[in-house]
Amino acid sequence: MTVLIDTPMWPNHGTLWAHLVSDASLDELHAFAHRAGIPPRAFDLDHYDVPAERYDELVAAGATPVEPKELVRRLARSGLRISARERRSGSDAR
Repeated sequence: MTVLIDTPMWPNHGTLWAHLVSDASLDELHAFAHRAGIPPRAFDLDHYDVPAERYDELVAAGATPVEPKELVRRLARSGLRISARERRSGSDAR
């Protein structure tokens, strides 16, 4: 089980954002986020959005840095990824 974080490169609200995911379980991801003080509102169906200024702190707390494509591959392989179609339909089967 691993919590992964990608490179902060997604612009919004005046900063860059990274994604925090688990390659094993949402329970693991939520527990890590809770320990790190990430608010529940940052959760977006299969990942947490985290601002660039928290990146180093989250890596120090145990998140494994990966490139964005690797994060998506591992999230998809885990079976936890929510597809674009599911996002558009508002489906959350988890």
